[in-house]
Amino acid sequence: MTEKIDWKQELLDSENFNKKQENLLKNRTKSLTDNWLLGALYLRWKKLKGIRPDPEMPNCSFNVQER
Repeated sequence: MTEKIDWKQELLDSENFNKKQENLLKNRTKSLTDNWLLGALYLRWKKLKGIRPDPEMPNCSFNVQER
């Protein structure tokens, strides 16, 4: 069974934040921009933990002239 990670608490314990960031980590988001900021904080946590970013999506486009 996998262990549930509280990334928000780990991030709060690791650095200093402004009030907006701390509020987002402790409370629910209220808007789309709040979700964007929370996503950026999640990426910061992943960077601190040394977790590699998700692999890029492959280029599935094609040129009609190549057919």
